Amino acid sequence: MKQQRIAETFGFLRAWLKNPLRVAAVAPSGRALANLITCEISRETGPVIELGPGTGAFTRALIARGVREEDLTLIEFGSEFAAALHFHYPRARTLWMDAALRTIDLFDGRLAGAVVSGLPVLSMPPRKVIAILTGAFRKMRPDGAFYQFTYGPRCPVPLRLLDHLGLQAERIGGTLVNLPPAAVYRIRRTHPNPFHLDRVSLRQRELAG
Repeated sequence: MKQQRIAETFGFLRAWLKNPLRVAAVAPSGRALANLITCEISRETGPVIELGPGTGAFTRALIARGVREEDLTLIEFGSEFAAALHFHYPRARTLWMDAALRTIDLFDGRLAGAVVSGLPVLSMPPRKVIAILTGAFRKMRPDGAFYQFTYGPRCPVPLRLLDHLGLQAERIGGTLVNLPPAAVYRIRRTHPNPFHLDRVSLRQRELAG
């Protein structure tokens, strides 16, 4: 396990040097952050979608909390990370694709109970963030939650976007021992109604512009 994590760290650094804006950190997420972002998730949560799992720090924490490997879908845009995730977690479904989930069926018709995001949303344009949140909430039950970490002082999804999408964010904790220090936010629907954003409205274009 120690050798695996050393190899993951070097792989992470290579990916960061290749594309620092996509990776957006100089080291894999630490154990404290992984424990924090998964602290409300258990086997009873049901299927879990992980966006941008990278080296699998959050994946390991989810499995340690009882989430079945078969109930994990790992969405990774980096081909080097996707190949390693498929090797280490063969019973999970690893997809090499963009994080805007759109119409793909992830769990044979079942809805996820949570989404755990390792995506660098602070460096993404609003239009991209809207697409990611829209796709994620379409794949979750009405009571599902989207967990996002950030290195910044506030929620990385602007309040105007949350309001427009009918979402609300709550900070569930922070950790100073991660490199760099990080906080985690839980994002949920304002009202537990089905999430419908089948068309991009004029107002949404203005927000994303």
